[in-house]
Amino acid sequence: MNEPRKRRIVLGKLGLDGHDHGAKVVVRALMDAGYEVIYTGLRQTPASITAIAREHDADVIALSSMAGSHIPFCRKLKPMLEQAGLGNRLWMIGGNLPSRDHDELRALGFKGVFPSSSRLDDIVAYVKANLP
Repeated sequence: MNEPRKRRIVLGKLGLDGHDHGAKVVVRALMDAGYEVIYTGLRQTPASITAIAREHDADVIALSSMAGSHIPFCRKLKPMLEQAGLGNRLWMIGGNLPSRDHDELRALGFKGVFPSSSRLDDIVAYVKANLP
């Protein structure tokens, strides 16, 4: 009997952002909740995140941004994810995200927006509630 595969989450670090302690804490919380998590490591491009998400058939594409480049990065990433057939996956982003940017991030398809003050339980609950 084949067990169903664990739901996969790719968590990527944007651009030149070199702060990944928080991302690693989120990775651990998601793993503890039973998800398979592929952490991309630092300094990823939109193309590399798209390729990793496609390669691993990610159910969730999650981003971590602490350096303030989240809007231009997500504008570039959205069409790449859609072209790769990943437009119907759950997209989320966390980190240093000013409230003035939340609506634009959601409009770009990143429905889960988690500022750096977010609780791990809330992030995990969001994933559980929103995976199809």
